[in-house]
Parts: sequence; C-alpha cells; structure tokens
Amino acid sequence: MEAPAAAQGPAEPSRGAEPAPDVEITVTSPEQMRELGRRLAGLLRAGDLVMLSGELGAGKTTLTRGLGEGMDVRGAVTSPTFVIARVHPPLGDGPPLVHVDAYRLSGGLDEMEDLDLDVSLPDSVIVVEWGEGKVEELTEDRLRVRIDRAVGDTTDEVRHVTVTGLGERWTTADVGVLAG
Repeated sequence: MEAPAAAQGPAEPSRGAEPAPDVEITVTSPEQMRELGRRLAGLLRAGDLVMLSGELGAGKTTLTRGLGEGMDVRGAVTSPTFVIARVHPPLGDGPPLVHVDAYRLSGGLDEMEDLDLDVSLPDSVIVVEWGEGKVEELTEDRLRVRIDRAVGDTTDEVRHVTVTGLGERWTTADVGVLAG
C-alpha cells in the first residue's frame, strides 16, 4: 500500500491569526525524536490538537512516544493504525493523550465523527497522524508537525522536522524551545 502524499507548500492560513514562524529542527536518531516529543509535551495543554505528517517510517509514532513520556500517561504509546485511536489516561494531574492514526480514513471530519474528537478535545491533547485534510475543522488553533526524511533504499536516520503553530493559541507560545 502506498502512503498518501503529504501536503506540500506554504503554511495554511488560520482563520483567527497569522501562523507563528516555523521552527526547523534536525533530528539524527530515534532517541532524539523521542526527546523532541518530551520537549513538545512541556508546551501542550488540554485542548491542543497536534497534526503529524510525514512518510511512512518518518518518526511520527516515535515522536508521540516521547509526548506520552513527557505527559506522563499510562500505557505504551504504539501506532494505533488498526484501532484508529487510542486514549492514554494521565498518571498524574495532566490531560489524557488521544493518539489517532487517520491513515486508513479517506474522508474528512465527518468520517471521524465516531471518534468523538470534538468532545474529547477540550479535556485532552489530541495527536493525529495523517490528519491533514481530515481534522482541521476541529479547531483553528493547532500545531502542525511535518517530518521529512530521505526516501528510498536508505538507512539514513536524519529527519527534518518543521513545527508550525496555527491560530491564536500558538502566537504567544515559545515553540522555539523545541529547537534547543
């Protein structure tokens, strides 16, 4: 099965505010990708939507594992490809992590209504792999994380991660801390 083509081009405009400047990060190992997820967890709060895009094997689930570690949630974060969505309750006072893999879903938000993401969003952090064109209607405030890697027959572990904050929520957030 061929992976859906990831969206390319300029950052999508938000209805409420201009996108925050992109943050570019180079990651050279899976452990660095997990660490990036742990740092990202420090910026997230209930009500945040994170959309992950990138080729198969780019590191979306590895990043989400780091998020789960940083958010201190219950359960191993694994790809929810076959169950579509998995909820990881917090072990402490933080919000639950809802991890969604929209790869097999062809429609937009209508097809995802059964997941009740709109109901979960105010109290959770929702991370959606392959969510572009499917979940933007949930909120104008979202974080888009694009992971690019070399494709083809390669063992190259280098990933180029672009983080874009969209909407009012992300105009004042210091997304630049992810680069350090």
